[in-house]
Amino acid sequence: MQTEYEAATGPLGPIQWTVIEPTRAWAALRLGELWRARELVFFLTWRDVKVRYKQTAIGAGWAVLQPLITVAIFTLIFGRVAHLPSGGRPYLIFVFAAMLPWSYFAYSITQSGKSLVDNEKLITKVYFPRLALPIAATLTGLVDFAVGCGVFAVMMVIFGVAPTWRLLLLPCFLLMAIAAALGVGFWLSGMNVRYRDVKYVLPFLTQIWLFASPVAYTAGVVKGKLALVYALNPMAGVIDGFRWALLGPAPHGSAATGFNPAMLIPSILVTIALLAGGVFYFKHMDKVFADVI
Repeated sequence: MQTEYEAATGPLGPIQWTVIEPTRAWAALRLGELWRARELVFFLTWRDVKVRYKQTAIGAGWAVLQPLITVAIFTLIFGRVAHLPSGGRPYLIFVFAAMLPWSYFAYSITQSGKSLVDNEKLITKVYFPRLALPIAATLTGLVDFAVGCGVFAVMMVIFGVAPTWRLLLLPCFLLMAIAAALGVGFWLSGMNVRYRDVKYVLPFLTQIWLFASPVAYTAGVVKGKLALVYALNPMAGVIDGFRWALLGPAPHGSAATGFNPAMLIPSILVTIALLAGGVFYFKHMDKVFADVI
């Protein structure tokens, strides 16, 4: 917490001192302080974007190449060999529609998870709202997401997929993906300061989470009571929502797209819980970041 008071009078007038103290309660989020530092969030985001593509041979082309390689492998293994259903859609565009939110989510939680440790010198030398670091790391991924959307638009033209009114709901699913990435990022970044094992767990976590999400398949293949448990994965609702908004009902019926509005509700509730819990945990750990980092 910050306390300002007039300490003395100098030759230029009263001298104001600002004392920065750690919070003493779980509820002291000080989100207004973060809003006043919104320009800092912008510059941190811009810095991360420039650093990512600095001295690279193909620059932003990596935002296209990485998901395309993954989509090609999935198409070969799951589409051609395993013959997983795609609801009458070409399997390539079926998977790419799911890779758009997944690639953004995976990149965001990876970068935000290590954002505090990577900015160790900044944290120990100057005070600023620490939430700005994982938020900036999450917003950085939107650049790659925008590039991927451009590639997907070209694929829609190639495969003759016409957009529908459902495309207007795409920002809602994107906001859900951002909220899920922020929630997980707050938890991981806070834990990574105290437990450096997190950086080793992150690649394993994203790999397991990928196959536990309906990227190479639809959530419709999960039946019965297991479907409710599966819906607790926040990315299940996001990915199926993206696929439904971008591709619309498949030629063989809307159920083939795997989108089930009833499964979306648990995903939304888990996302809200992750985000709220992540913010409280992060702020609780905030007071010891500079000491243990």
